[in-house]
Amino acid sequence: MSQATRILAALALGLALGLACGAWMPGWVEPSAAVAEPIGGLWLDALRMTIIPLVVSLLITGIAASADAARAGRLAGRAVILFMAVLWTSAILSALLTPALLGLWPMPGDSAAVLRAAVESTEQPAATVPTFAQFVRSLVPTNPIAAAAEDRILPLMFFTAVFAFALTRLPKAPREQLTGFFRAVADTMLVIVGWVLRAAPLGVLALAYIVAARAGASALESLGHYVIIVASVGAVVWFLAWPLAMIGGRVSFLAFTRAVGPAHAVAISTQSSLASLPAMLRGAETMGVPVAASGVVLPIAVSLFRATGPAMNLAVAIYVAHWYGVPLTPGVLAAGVVLAATTTLGAVSLPGSISFITSIGPVCLAMGVPIDALVLLIAVETLPDIVRTTGNVSMDMAATATVARRSRFDESAATEEDRLLAQGA
Repeated sequence: MSQATRILAALALGLALGLACGAWMPGWVEPSAAVAEPIGGLWLDALRMTIIPLVVSLLITGIAASADAARAGRLAGRAVILFMAVLWTSAILSALLTPALLGLWPMPGDSAAVLRAAVESTEQPAATVPTFAQFVRSLVPTNPIAAAAEDRILPLMFFTAVFAFALTRLPKAPREQLTGFFRAVADTMLVIVGWVLRAAPLGVLALAYIVAARAGASALESLGHYVIIVASVGAVVWFLAWPLAMIGGRVSFLAFTRAVGPAHAVAISTQSSLASLPAMLRGAETMGVPVAASGVVLPIAVSLFRATGPAMNLAVAIYVAHWYGVPLTPGVLAAGVVLAATTTLGAVSLPGSISFITSIGPVCLAMGVPIDALVLLIAVETLPDIVRTTGNVSMDMAATATVARRSRFDESAATEEDRLLAQGA
């Protein structure tokens, strides 16, 4: 049984037990919740301890990799610029679209209030919502170590980004030494995350039981509502791959659809962009993109470019904010956009059950949104993760066609660096 299946089974079991206890033995709800809460809380704290070191190290290595790719060749540099533009567009689109969807179709009935009450005892107090002036002043940390200790994620990420860009200006030897150190830190933290996630079914079962016992059927309605909202936001980014391919890459609608079809099949079955790379390379060839171009752009895209990440990560954070009643002021949304767009550079190309909390946790922390609900939401990540992966695959191929076309790229126009990169891929 896969990890995602075990987590989903734990969710179903926890919800069933909680609903049964709430309906037939209401007197046992609070005593049993008092036993389950430390279990879920301990598992959540174990995940929380990995967020800061993992995100910092991944952001540094992601920016270093982007800079190396931009320096590697003309085509790679243009690809990185397009990737950055799409990532920021994805985040901004989510900041506009998700609140609009929640306004048009809010959570069922009084589910938000009931769910807040259901997790009240495990809820972390949300940060005070800053004014715009306070938000701007808070971007630069006077003490990065204190910012990390206090979970002030936005100023910490600002310092980390400045540090990473400064690192790219160092000579090759110290630059590679520092990058290697942070890559080793990231790999070590991923090992710890893997250990913690082995206990995910227990943590998810405990929290699902608490929520279902206290909230009843509202928990089931809200989870379905959440999946549809977040998947819809990701689907919008996914479908934007067609206009990008048609306008930027001058590929017809039908040609792009045929080219991306096999990659979609792999993405749906594996939920991994990396596993879809061979199918993407073949699809790019059917669109008429030279191998010397696709062999450069697509491997970089798989490593750095996750177009649906900013939109869907921010959508989750906004949904949880809506759940907990956190005001979505312009400053809060701006903090979410910045974190969602930048931390995607360091996202792990692995199924969503592994990267879910480490990718979305920093966005929630920056927006002052409690992350406790993420333990429950990770269990229903399968469908949103399929949308994430298929959307990323489509955007990877659309961006590749666009960069190749806009660079007037053909085999004779490839630089020596581009050819070497393609051969290495």
